[in-house]
Amino acid sequence: MSMDLEKIKGLLRAVPDFPIPGILFQDIFPIFKDPVATQTLVNHIANHIKSLGKIDVIVGLDSRGFLLGPWVASILGIAFQPVRKAGKLPPPTHKVTYSLEYGSDSFEIAKDGVLPGQNVVILDDLIATGGSAKGAGDLVKQCGGKTVQYIFLIELKGLNGISKLDAPAYSVFNFDD
Repeated sequence: MSMDLEKIKGLLRAVPDFPIPGILFQDIFPIFKDPVATQTLVNHIANHIKSLGKIDVIVGLDSRGFLLGPWVASILGIAFQPVRKAGKLPPPTHKVTYSLEYGSDSFEIAKDGVLPGQNVVILDDLIATGGSAKGAGDLVKQCGGKTVQYIFLIELKGLNGISKLDAPAYSVFNFDD
């Protein structure tokens, strides 16, 4: 059983002024209340990744990239590697600081999380200004891997975050802002 992607998009919840005033937060958690919607979304992403050729690792960003990344990786029979906020992974790690709409933050990845020459898909829930996704791509480069594509559940097109990325991007759902 599956569900139409437009119906899944209808499950998203916009939350104004979160986490700070002026930000319209796109809440993906209502999707997880519906197992058919969740499975449909996971299968859609897995099928998209299959079309990219040989992928060795899915890198999921802290924290909502963790929700679907391991599931998709398991379906595809490939590795999953988390990118975490600084201080959350045991050493040794690579670290990068990146810019957000409302400040800056730091990410880390295990130094052996992506091996030199491996093909990577970076997965996250949303791209806005592109800072966190770019940071994850920089970490993949530090490991010696190659980002083949960035995949997002939601793209806020008006913020043009895709333009900061070093590889093509695919977004399941698009919003103008």
